[in-house]
Amino acid sequence: MFTGIVEEVGQVAETHFERDHPQLAIACRTVVAGVRVGDSIAVDGVCLTVERFDEAGFAVGLMPETVRRTALGRLRPGDRVNLERSLAADGRIGGHFVQGHIDGTGTVAEKREEGAALIVTVAVAPALARYIVEKGYIAVDGTSLTVVEARGDAFTISLVRHTQEHSTLAGKAIGHPVNLEVDILGKYIERFTGAVGAAPAAGAKS
Repeated sequence: MFTGIVEEVGQVAETHFERDHPQLAIACRTVVAGVRVGDSIAVDGVCLTVERFDEAGFAVGLMPETVRRTALGRLRPGDRVNLERSLAADGRIGGHFVQGHIDGTGTVAEKREEGAALIVTVAVAPALARYIVEKGYIAVDGTSLTVVEARGDAFTISLVRHTQEHSTLAGKAIGHPVNLEVDILGKYIERFTGAVGAAPAAGAKS
Protein backbone atom coordinates (compact mmCIF):
# COMPACT_ATOMS: atom_id res chain seq x y z
CA MET A 1 0.00 0.00 0.00
CA PHE A 2 1.20 3.50 -0.88
CA THR A 3 -0.07 7.05 -0.42
CA GLY A 4 0.85 8.69 -3.73
CA ILE A 5 3.33 11.08 -2.12
CA VAL A 6 6.51 10.91 -4.19
CA GLU A 7 9.58 10.51 -1.98
CA GLU A 8 12.24 10.82 -4.63
CA VAL A 9 12.68 11.22 -8.38
CA GLY A 10 15.09 8.51 -9.49
CA GLN A 11 16.77 7.85 -12.81
CA VAL A 12 16.61 4.71 -14.92
CA ALA A 13 20.08 3.15 -14.97
CA GLU A 14 19.44 -0.01 -16.99
CA THR A 15 16.58 -1.68 -18.83
CA HIS A 16 16.47 -5.33 -19.81
CA PHE A 17 13.08 -5.82 -21.45
CA GLU A 18 14.43 -8.37 -23.93
CA ARG A 19 15.08 -11.01 -21.26
CA ASP A 20 12.73 -13.83 -20.31
CA HIS A 21 12.67 -12.12 -16.92
CA PRO A 22 12.55 -8.38 -17.78
CA GLN A 23 14.37 -6.17 -15.31
CA LEU A 24 14.68 -2.49 -14.52
CA ALA A 25 17.48 -0.84 -12.52
CA ILE A 26 16.91 2.55 -10.87
CA ALA A 27 19.55 4.94 -9.57
CA CYS A 28 18.41 6.70 -6.39
CA ARG A 29 19.39 7.40 -2.79
CA THR A 30 16.45 8.12 -0.52
CA VAL A 31 14.19 5.11 -1.10
CA VAL A 32 16.95 2.53 -0.59
CA ALA A 33 17.38 3.66 3.01
CA GLY A 34 16.22 0.74 5.16
CA VAL A 35 15.11 -1.31 2.16
CA ARG A 36 15.36 -5.11 2.06
CA VAL A 37 15.15 -7.65 -0.75
CA GLY A 38 11.47 -8.46 -1.22
CA ASP A 39 10.24 -5.00 -0.22
CA SER A 40 7.85 -3.07 -2.45
CA ILE A 41 8.70 0.23 -4.13
CA ALA A 42 6.35 2.08 -6.45
CA VAL A 43 8.06 3.11 -9.70
CA ASP A 44 5.89 5.63 -11.56
CA GLY A 45 3.00 4.22 -9.55
CA VAL A 46 3.69 0.54 -10.26
CA CYS A 47 4.22 -1.66 -7.21
CA LEU A 48 7.42 -3.62 -7.87
CA THR A 49 9.48 -6.01 -5.74
CA VAL A 50 13.11 -5.23 -4.94
CA GLU A 51 15.40 -8.04 -6.16
CA ARG A 52 18.72 -6.40 -5.34
CA PHE A 53 19.95 -3.05 -4.09
CA ASP A 54 22.92 -1.06 -2.87
CA GLU A 55 23.44 2.48 -1.65
CA ALA A 56 23.16 3.81 -5.22
CA GLY A 57 19.89 2.22 -6.28
CA PHE A 58 17.86 -0.95 -6.73
CA ALA A 59 16.69 -3.43 -9.37
CA VAL A 60 13.27 -5.00 -9.89
CA GLY A 61 11.81 -7.67 -12.11
CA LEU A 62 8.77 -7.11 -14.34
CA MET A 63 6.01 -9.53 -15.24
CA PRO A 64 4.82 -9.50 -18.88
CA GLU A 65 1.43 -8.24 -17.66
CA THR A 66 3.15 -5.27 -16.01
CA VAL A 67 4.94 -4.37 -19.25
CA ARG A 68 1.67 -4.66 -21.21
CA ARG A 69 -0.51 -2.75 -18.77
CA THR A 70 1.83 0.13 -17.88
CA ALA A 71 4.12 2.63 -19.56
CA LEU A 72 7.24 1.12 -17.94
CA GLY A 73 8.17 -0.69 -21.15
CA ARG A 74 8.85 2.68 -22.78
CA LEU A 75 11.49 3.66 -20.22
CA ARG A 76 15.07 4.14 -21.35
CA PRO A 77 18.30 4.78 -19.41
CA GLY A 78 18.34 8.39 -18.22
CA ASP A 79 14.55 8.70 -17.88
CA ARG A 80 13.30 10.11 -14.59
CA VAL A 81 10.76 8.15 -12.50
CA ASN A 82 8.67 8.84 -9.40
CA LEU A 83 9.56 6.62 -6.43
CA GLU A 84 7.76 5.80 -3.18
CA ARG A 85 8.40 3.12 -0.57
CA SER A 86 5.43 1.15 0.72
CA LEU A 87 3.56 2.69 3.63
CA ALA A 88 4.67 1.77 7.13
CA ALA A 89 1.87 0.85 9.55
CA ASP A 90 2.56 3.95 11.64
CA GLY A 91 3.12 6.22 8.63
CA ARG A 92 1.22 9.38 7.78
CA ILE A 93 -1.15 9.17 4.81
CA GLY A 94 -0.54 12.43 3.01
CA GLY A 95 -2.30 11.46 -0.21
CA HIS A 96 -4.80 8.58 -0.53
CA PHE A 97 -4.71 4.79 -0.44
CA VAL A 98 -2.81 3.73 -3.56
CA GLN A 99 -2.31 0.04 -4.31
CA GLY A 100 0.32 0.32 -7.00
CA HIS A 101 -1.90 -1.74 -9.31
CA ILE A 102 -2.10 0.16 -12.58
CA ASP A 103 -5.50 0.15 -14.29
CA GLY A 104 -4.19 1.43 -17.60
CA THR A 105 -2.43 4.35 -19.22
CA GLY A 106 -3.55 7.80 -20.31
CA THR A 107 -1.89 10.39 -22.53
CA VAL A 108 -0.91 13.95 -21.70
CA ALA A 109 -3.18 15.98 -23.98
CA GLU A 110 -2.77 19.57 -22.82
CA LYS A 111 -0.81 21.68 -20.34
CA ARG A 112 -1.47 25.27 -19.33
CA GLU A 113 -0.41 27.54 -16.52
CA GLU A 114 -2.93 29.03 -14.09
CA GLY A 115 -1.07 31.29 -11.72
CA ALA A 116 1.45 29.14 -9.87
CA ALA A 117 -0.46 25.96 -10.79
CA LEU A 118 0.01 23.80 -13.87
CA ILE A 119 -3.25 22.41 -15.28
CA VAL A 120 -2.74 19.11 -17.09
CA THR A 121 -5.36 17.37 -19.22
CA VAL A 122 -4.98 13.61 -19.59
CA ALA A 123 -6.82 11.71 -22.32
CA VAL A 124 -8.18 8.38 -21.12
CA ALA A 125 -10.24 5.50 -22.48
CA PRO A 126 -13.96 5.47 -21.53
CA ALA A 127 -13.47 2.17 -19.67
CA LEU A 128 -11.33 4.05 -17.15
CA ALA A 129 -12.99 7.45 -17.42
CA ARG A 130 -16.17 6.11 -15.82
CA TYR A 131 -14.30 5.61 -12.53
CA ILE A 132 -12.91 9.16 -12.49
CA VAL A 133 -15.05 11.77 -10.75
CA GLU A 134 -14.68 15.48 -10.13
CA LYS A 135 -12.83 16.15 -6.86
CA GLY A 136 -12.10 12.45 -6.52
CA TYR A 137 -8.68 10.89 -6.19
CA ILE A 138 -6.48 9.51 -8.94
CA ALA A 139 -2.85 8.41 -9.00
CA VAL A 140 -0.94 9.59 -12.09
CA ASP A 141 2.50 8.01 -12.38
CA GLY A 142 2.15 7.24 -8.69
CA THR A 143 1.34 10.81 -7.65
CA SER A 144 -1.83 11.29 -5.61
CA LEU A 145 -3.89 14.05 -7.24
CA THR A 146 -7.36 15.53 -7.06
CA VAL A 147 -9.44 15.52 -10.23
CA VAL A 148 -10.42 19.06 -11.26
CA GLU A 149 -12.73 18.10 -14.11
CA ALA A 150 -13.86 14.71 -15.41
CA ARG A 151 -15.18 14.04 -18.90
CA GLY A 152 -15.99 10.91 -20.86
CA ASP A 153 -12.61 10.79 -22.55
CA ALA A 154 -10.32 12.95 -20.40
CA PHE A 155 -9.75 14.54 -17.01
CA THR A 156 -7.78 17.48 -15.68
CA ILE A 157 -5.51 17.78 -12.67
CA SER A 158 -3.85 20.79 -11.07
CA LEU A 159 -0.21 20.54 -10.04
CA VAL A 160 0.86 22.82 -7.22
CA ARG A 161 4.39 24.16 -7.32
CA HIS A 162 5.71 21.48 -4.92
CA THR A 163 4.37 18.68 -7.14
CA GLN A 164 5.83 20.34 -10.22
CA GLU A 165 9.25 20.44 -8.56
CA HIS A 166 9.21 17.04 -6.82
CA SER A 167 7.73 14.70 -9.43
CA THR A 168 8.12 14.02 -13.14
CA LEU A 169 4.64 15.14 -14.19
CA ALA A 170 5.39 18.75 -15.07
CA GLY A 171 8.08 17.62 -17.49
CA LYS A 172 5.91 15.16 -19.42
CA ALA A 173 5.48 16.28 -23.03
CA ILE A 174 2.19 16.35 -24.92
CA GLY A 175 1.48 12.82 -26.14
CA HIS A 176 3.51 11.15 -23.40
CA PRO A 177 1.82 8.16 -21.71
CA VAL A 178 1.22 8.13 -17.95
CA ASN A 179 0.28 5.30 -15.59
CA LEU A 180 -3.16 5.61 -14.02
CA GLU A 181 -4.68 4.04 -10.94
CA VAL A 182 -8.26 5.00 -10.22
CA ASP A 183 -9.80 4.96 -6.75
CA ILE A 184 -10.49 1.32 -5.89
CA LEU A 185 -13.78 2.23 -4.16
CA GLY A 186 -15.54 2.90 -7.46
CA LYS A 187 -14.66 -0.52 -8.83
CA TYR A 188 -15.80 -2.29 -5.67
CA ILE A 189 -19.09 -0.41 -5.64
CA GLU A 190 -19.67 -1.36 -9.26
CA ARG A 191 -19.02 -5.02 -8.51
CA PHE A 192 -21.18 -5.08 -5.37
CA THR A 193 -24.13 -3.35 -7.03
CA GLY A 194 -23.94 -5.52 -10.14
CA ALA A 195 -23.47 -2.53 -12.43
CA VAL A 196 -23.21 -3.38 -16.11
CA GLY A 197 -21.10 -1.87 -18.87
CA ALA A 198 -17.60 -2.25 -20.15
CA ALA A 199 -15.47 -4.76 -18.30
CA PRO A 200 -13.83 -3.26 -15.19
CA ALA A 201 -10.17 -2.51 -15.53
CA ALA A 202 -7.80 -4.91 -13.80
CA GLY A 203 -4.66 -3.87 -12.00
CA ALA A 204 -1.11 -5.02 -12.58
CA LYS A 205 1.51 -5.87 -10.02
CA SER A 206 4.94 -7.31 -10.24
